[in-house]
Amino acid sequence: MPDNVNSRRTYIDGYCHEDFQDVDSEFLRQLKLTPGGAAICVYHHGERVVDLWGGYRDESGSLWLKDTMAPSFSTTKGVCSTLLHIFADRGQVDYDEPVASYWPEFGQAGKENITVRQVMTHQSGMYHIRQMIDSASRMLDWQHIIRAIEQASPVHEPGTRAGYHGLTYGFIIGEILQRVSGQLFAELVQQELAQPLGLDGLYVGAPESELHRAASLFKPRGPGKYARRLAGHYLEFSLFGANTILKVAGIDSQLSSFHDALAPKGMRNFDFGAAETLRVSIPAGNGLFTARSLSAMYAMLAESGTLNGVRVLSDDTAQQLSVIQPAPEKLAVMPINMRWRLGYHGVYSNRGFQASAFGHFGWGGSGAWADPTQNLSFGMITNSGGGTPFGDSRISRLSEAARSAARLREPPARLAG
Repeated sequence: MPDNVNSRRTYIDGYCHEDFQDVDSEFLRQLKLTPGGAAICVYHHGERVVDLWGGYRDESGSLWLKDTMAPSFSTTKGVCSTLLHIFADRGQVDYDEPVASYWPEFGQAGKENITVRQVMTHQSGMYHIRQMIDSASRMLDWQHIIRAIEQASPVHEPGTRAGYHGLTYGFIIGEILQRVSGQLFAELVQQELAQPLGLDGLYVGAPESELHRAASLFKPRGPGKYARRLAGHYLEFSLFGANTILKVAGIDSQLSSFHDALAPKGMRNFDFGAAETLRVSIPAGNGLFTARSLSAMYAMLAESGTLNGVRVLSDDTAQQLSVIQPAPEKLAVMPINMRWRLGYHGVYSNRGFQASAFGHFGWGGSGAWADPTQNLSFGMITNSGGGTPFGDSRISRLSEAARSAARLREPPARLAG
C-alpha cells in the first residue's frame, strides 16, 4: 500500500441527503479504521438518499470509483432468492412442491420429498458440500456440482435441523430456475432484475467486459501488511477458529458441519476474486455488485414489489417475504437462529435483530436488506474485512444509522399525508 495510506483512507465521494448525515459520518469513520474500500447505498420511500463510496479498490492504492463493484460472497444468496420469488409469483415454482418436480434427477438418494421451501429455509440437510466434491475448484463447473448434488443423500432428515447451506444453496435454487426457464442463471439475473430495474452492477457470472470494474480482495494480516487475495484461505482459517471456540463453549450445533458446509477441500487455494471465478455463476457466493444495485433491488422488495414504476413482484408475493418461517429447534452449521424467511435471514444491527427487516449478508462485510415497514433498503459492498459468513460489525452499525435516520425523517412531500 502507499506510504500515505492513512491520509488517503479518508477519501469519500457521492451523495448523502441531509437527513442521513449520521450514515455519512459512520461510513467515513469506518474508512479511516480499515484498509481497502467500500460503497453504501440507502433508499427510503423509493428515493435514493445515500450513495457513497470511498477508500481503495486495490492494494496499489487506486481509489474506489462510482462504478466499482466488489465480490460479495453470501450476499449473492439474496439475489438468487429474489429470482426464485419472481418465478413463484408467475406460478412456475411452488414453494411446497418437491424440488424433484422441477429437477427430476434431484429426487434420488433420499431427496424425493425435499421441498423448495425446505431448501429456502436451510432445512433440507443438503449443505455438506465438503463431502460431495473433491476440490473447491469444482465450484467452477456447474454440471459437476449438479451431478454431485443429485447423487448425495441428506446429511440429516429434512426438516429436523436448520443448517446453513453456505455453498450448495445457490446451486440447488439456481438449477431449479434453469430447469423452469430454460436459461442460464447469469442470463436470468440480467433479464429479470438488472435490466428491468436499470441496475448498474448486478452480476452472478460477469462478462469479461465488466471485470475491470471489480475491486481486488485483500485482508489484514498484521500492522502494515496485507494478506494475499485468496479469500478462501482466510475463510477456512476463520471457520476453524470459530469451530474450536464453540466446541470449548459446549454449544450443540453439529460443529463438524461448519467445514462440511463452508470449506470444501482445497478452499484455502480458491480465489473468489479471480477473473476465472467471477466469470462463472456460483449463486450462493460469487456475486459481483455495486451497493447501488443491491439497495435498489431491496428497495423494490421494500416497496411491495415495485420501484420507479417498474413492477417485478406482485404485492401478495412481496408481502410474504418478511414472514419468518417455522424452524426446528436443532441447528447445524451456524449455532444461532437466523430467523429465516424464504431465502433471506433476519437483519441485525447493534440493537439486535430487527423484527420486520430481511436480507442477506456475506463474509467480508457486504450485505443488503429491506424493511417494508420503514420503506427502507440498504446495500453495502467492500473488499476488505473478515468477520463471519453473515457480515460484521461495520454493516451492523451502518444499518442502525440508516434505520435511526429513517425513523426521524418526514416522508417525502410527494408521499406525505
